[in-house]
Amino acid sequence: MDYQTLQTLWFVLIAVLFTGFFLLEGYDYGVGVLLPFVAKNDAERRTVINAIGPFWDGNEVWLLTAGGAMFAAFPNWYATLFSGFYLALFLILVALIARGVAFEFRSKDDNPRWRALWDWALFFGSFLPALLWGVAVGNFLRGVAIDASMTFVGSFFDLLNPYALLGGVLTLTLFTLHGALFLELKTDGIIRERVQRFTRVLWLPVTVIALAFVGYSALETDMFAALNVVQILGLVGAVAGLLFTGAMIFTKRYGRAFLGTAITLIGTVALVFATLFPRVLPSTLGDAFDLTIYNASSSEYTLGVMTVIALSLVPVVLAYQAWTYWVFRKRLTTQSHFEY
Repeated sequence: MDYQTLQTLWFVLIAVLFTGFFLLEGYDYGVGVLLPFVAKNDAERRTVINAIGPFWDGNEVWLLTAGGAMFAAFPNWYATLFSGFYLALFLILVALIARGVAFEFRSKDDNPRWRALWDWALFFGSFLPALLWGVAVGNFLRGVAIDASMTFVGSFFDLLNPYALLGGVLTLTLFTLHGALFLELKTDGIIRERVQRFTRVLWLPVTVIALAFVGYSALETDMFAALNVVQILGLVGAVAGLLFTGAMIFTKRYGRAFLGTAITLIGTVALVFATLFPRVLPSTLGDAFDLTIYNASSSEYTLGVMTVIALSLVPVVLAYQAWTYWVFRKRLTTQSHFEY
């Protein structure tokens, strides 16, 4: 492959990794956000946590892999992003640490206060990343203050603009709906009944927020300046997925509804990355300062070696994760006797 093809390939691969992350970790976050609302006693809370217990750490690997791929393939993108978004990413990291510890420590003591502490840690450790990832995506699309030296010259509060915050509300609510549908497929009894009610309540606000975000994007970004095929497919997929989800929820076909939110997430990530290409991080100080796949990438040799490694190992990882979902495919009730 020539150099430009490798650069484009790794941009696409990183987009795929973020798609997997939002698709899988999205329902993970949603379940954590729903924990205080759909589980009313310790046995029910344990059941909700068990629903994602076998999967949550594997789902987070998608983010670690995406970050690693970004660092190796586009080091200038990684450096600017992690320095400019430092405080926001630090808050996400703290939340994820608290969330991971909650999974491991909750069952170490039967004291109700101990368990309540870790239940709330799980809630906030899911709520905060679900919100902040949307804020980050909004700033990716809108652009941030990057100067000629590829340095972020804005502040943390510049990232908290209305457009990015709306993106945060969108990912928070969409992940919560996605998580509710996952719980509907993984639980039975009273928890399942409560979750079904939540899906009917959540769908309309999510749809309204999504449409508002698309409309705001037309004002704040160049998303619709020159639509390409991938953007059109992503936008159509995201909107159609949401409408399909609503139709399936109200006809009580929840497995298909979960497929609908999955299509929405896939379409959304495709739309975001297709809008950015060939940029990886636009600059609000001028197009000349945009970070692109060409000025932010590693050497041709590095990208070539990474491609061989990725093509060799990624299928193995995918097969293992698929096997995990197959093994833990059964529904759970409050009588299920295992803990994570």
